[in-house]
Amino acid sequence: MKKWLAGFMFLGMLFTAACADSTSQDEQDSDDSSSASEATELSFIHWRGEDKEVFEDIIAQFEEENPNIDIKMNIYPSEQYQSNAQQLLRDGSTGDVFTSFPGSQFEAMKGAGLFTDLTNEDFVGNFSEGPISVGQAEGKQLAIPYQLVFNMPVYNKGMFEELGLDVPKSWSQYQEMVDTLIENDIVPIAFPGADIGPNQTMNSMMMNNAKDEEVFQKLESGEESLKNDWWTNTLEDFQYFNENGYFQENALGTNQDSAMQMVANEEAAMLATGSYHMAALKELNPDLKLGLLPPITVPENEVEYEGIHTATFMLAINKNSKKKEEAKQFINFLSQPEIASQYANGTGQHLTVKDVEYESEELQNTAHWITDKKTRFQPRYLITEAAVEDAVLGSIENVIGGASPEDAAAEAQQIVEENIE
Repeated sequence: MKKWLAGFMFLGMLFTAACADSTSQDEQDSDDSSSASEATELSFIHWRGEDKEVFEDIIAQFEEENPNIDIKMNIYPSEQYQSNAQQLLRDGSTGDVFTSFPGSQFEAMKGAGLFTDLTNEDFVGNFSEGPISVGQAEGKQLAIPYQLVFNMPVYNKGMFEELGLDVPKSWSQYQEMVDTLIENDIVPIAFPGADIGPNQTMNSMMMNNAKDEEVFQKLESGEESLKNDWWTNTLEDFQYFNENGYFQENALGTNQDSAMQMVANEEAAMLATGSYHMAALKELNPDLKLGLLPPITVPENEVEYEGIHTATFMLAINKNSKKKEEAKQFINFLSQPEIASQYANGTGQHLTVKDVEYESEELQNTAHWITDKKTRFQPRYLITEAAVEDAVLGSIENVIGGASPEDAAAEAQQIVEENIE
């Protein structure tokens, strides 16, 4: 009996050991599998659909260097992004890394407490100090502008050379230039009035009419009025452009894609958007030679500003995110000169990152706007109240639609006063 019990116990011990080994191996296999699949998913949201392929390549490089992080990129149309991004960010599940426009969106997101303070992060030193000040508030670096954009019309340099046209330096020279284009059956300016035309073109149209760079700050404090000369003169210029054939017919019904196609087909000489569309124009017509040409609406001796710049596409980390360290790794990666150079040349954008090497002809030919030209920061982005911005832009649309500058300005000013009380 004892022998039988001993044998039974021995067999039980072997069985238990075998089961233990099997369980241990299963757990190890499970651990190996889960560790491979437990990479942190980082949400990255922005509005630059035209940058999708370049970002996908950069993200693949980042993930190869950081196999524990998977980036999920979501891109929204710019108007939708301006309207809905703040709501998307609230619970922290979307937009661990997100982008912000300067101006009213930045102010709204700051007010909602959505920015992580980046002031003491090492990667901040990879950016040029001047441009990134746009992302600062109350002594803190809340967001870092990645792009340095020139928000003024792009023009067909090759066409100008063929017609013997020089870049105008005064209002009278600008009129002569436009007359020559019209005489040659060329639309002077393709104006995308159905979407971004008013909010982009207003900046260079008003730059020398309202030389005070704090004019919108004063408007929102009640010290200035849209009924004053600085704005009514700007609306008169829009009216003149529209009534005298500077813009194409049905300008308010033309979207940016259609306006770009007009320039690519050489039906129009200029595109009333900005430098960010130069790469896309070259894709549509590789033979184009492009430059930047803002409208000059004053005599030469009254020209103070030669153009408009914007530090935008502001990189930020969601304060509600639980993946802040991974988010910082990604922004640090984007701020490396070789990666920033890849992005710049792939998208046709000037950047705020130090030591970027610009390879394309367009970027090299427009780099002098950074160092040699007197430009001012985009006035529209200095409007902090969304309702005020809508009123300003609405007055432009009303004038192009047929309203008088005085009536359009008065209607917009009434809206402003209702929203700053």
